[in-house]
Amino acid sequence: QVQLVESGGGLVQAGGSLRLSCAASGRTFSTYIMAWFRQAPGKEREFVARIRWSSGSTDYAESVKGRFTISRDSAKNTVYLQMNNLKPDDTAVYYCNARPEVGYWTVAGYWGQGTQVTVSS
Repeated sequence: QVQLVESGGGLVQAGGSLRLSCAASGRTFSTYIMAWFRQAPGKEREFVARIRWSSGSTDYAESVKGRFTISRDSAKNTVYLQMNNLKPDDTAVYYCNARPEVGYWTVAGYWGQGTQVTVSS
């Protein structure tokens, strides 16, 4: 059974940093794309960043480019989201997502339970 467990959220002042972790288990993710999404109160869930597990290639939302970095540690089966220069607009619940490369845009994949990030001004 696939499990994605996020951790690392918390309360931070604007300009600060946090590192989120997503521990993945239950299958091999070598043919998967791992991603982070976020959902702020009253808003739809939105894409933040993704990484192709096999190659390490990455993609970011415009709003976080230059501030956030997604990475993965294959030995630990863990995906990270390093968030620097945080802004109040980054406040949201952050979710980890895993989807196979084949059919990526057609399946929901697996989701974690989310971790809260709150940025104070």
